[in-house]
Formats: sequence, structure tokens, C-alpha cells
Amino acid sequence: MRTLQGKSVVITGAASGIGEALALGMAQRGARLLLADIDAAGLDRVVTALKLQGTECFGWVTDAGNESAIHGLAAEAKRLYLAVDILINNAGVALVSPVEKLQTADAHWLMNINFWGVVHGCQAFLPQLRTRPDALLVNVSSIFAMVSMPTQSIYNASKAAVRGFSDALREELRGSSVGVLCVHPGGIRTNIANQARITDVAMMADSEQQMKVHFNNMARTSPAQAAQTIIKAIESGKTRVLIGADATVLDLMFRLVPTRASAWLTAISNYRRIKAAKRTDQPAAN
Repeated sequence: MRTLQGKSVVITGAASGIGEALALGMAQRGARLLLADIDAAGLDRVVTALKLQGTECFGWVTDAGNESAIHGLAAEAKRLYLAVDILINNAGVALVSPVEKLQTADAHWLMNINFWGVVHGCQAFLPQLRTRPDALLVNVSSIFAMVSMPTQSIYNASKAAVRGFSDALREELRGSSVGVLCVHPGGIRTNIANQARITDVAMMADSEQQMKVHFNNMARTSPAQAAQTIIKAIESGKTRVLIGADATVLDLMFRLVPTRASAWLTAISNYRRIKAAKRTDQPAAN
């Protein structure tokens, strides 16, 4: 079992959601933390709370979609700790748009954070991680790396890319002191849907608000539960972890019938949305 006591840990996207919950869980296990996020106010709130609890914790405002900013984060980590034991590439965003209405700038924005942020993070921190006797890269993908939904093409693509990248990197690092854990959450109750860039929700709902309500109803796992699952996977040395019963079921569907899993997921989602709309006397989109 890997111990986190005294380990230096960097977490991106740490101002809220899974990242904040990971910071709290790591602090409880005695880790030293460098937390990064583009949300300066949210980051300061988390860092201040952890310091009041006696945790060695620092914050660094960082745009995960900017390569030079990620290398700046690595430089700060080296200044603070000489070398990092664990990097958690958690920062992520969402985009809702049918392919035919997709704006290229929005697609690049999402890929820069969700995929290139992971790549640049691994590249920036690997020199430090290689000097540690038991180091780890944790890359947050999604169950959407396996199954897909309408209007989520770029998000699906980014998470599938993280999965493929992580698998290849793990093989490149095999035999070294650096491991790679790829995380596949299902629906987590975070603000990702509320903060998503939205072009057109007609395929999924009658309004943006209805879509967000539907997402929140589908997301059954709390950030704290997700963080505990990830931390246990880190401690036990896993290379892959699913988060939530929905992720486990969808992964099984994908393994058994890969050509039908996405269609079944869409059908289930539409059924639940229509059923919820009837309960509230709201019309549902076809």
C-alpha cells in the first residue's frame, strides 16, 4: 500500500468539485499540497481552509489549457518541494454542441484543457517525478471515453484521448518509478454542467435549465465519494478506476456490446428525461 503521509501532491482544478474533495482527502492523510486552478477566489478559499486545519498547502493560479502556465506550475512545485511525488491532472470543462453547430474556438478551448492540459502536465512534471522512488501520474478521463452522447462529441473525444494517452504513457514508463492511474468517473455532482459552454441543447432538452436539471438528477456520486475512490486507487496501486455505479454499468455495457452501448445510453437518458418532464408537467423535446 502506498502511503500519502508527507508526500508532495499537485492537483489541478482544485478550487471546486473533485479537485477540492481530493485536496481535503489528501490533507487528511498528511500530504503536502500545491493546488492549482484558474478560479483565484475559489482556490484561495480552499487553500485558506486547509491551512487553518494545519495542512501544508499552497495555491497557484493556473490556466490548465496554457502550456507555459503548466510549466510555471511545475517550476513552482520544484521551488517548494524540489520534486513532486504525485500529480493529479484533474482540471476539466464541458461543451454542449451538435457537430454541425460546433464552433472551432470552443472545440479548441475544451481540448486545450481536457486533453492538452493532461499532456503538458505529464511532460512538465515527469523530470521531477522520475527522481522520486514511488511517483504517480493521475489522469482524469471519464466513462465517456467508452460511451458517447449526442452533443458531447468533443468532450467524448477529449476523454478518449486521455485514456489512450495514459495507456501509452504507462507502457513508456513501465519499469520506472513512475506509475500512471487513469480515472473514469460517471456522473459526479459538480458544477461542470453549470459552467459548460453551450451552443444548442435541442437534442437533449427544451432549455439549458432543463438540461442542467437533468444532469444533476443523473449525477448520483458526490465529489467526496469520487475523491475517496481515487485516493483508495492511489494507495492500492491501481492503474485504472471507475467511479460510481453508473460508470461500472456503462463500462460493462461497452465491454459486452460496444456497438450498441452508446445507443442504449442515449435511449436511457431520453427515457429518464421525458419521465422527469412528465412529473413536473414540463414538455420534453423529442
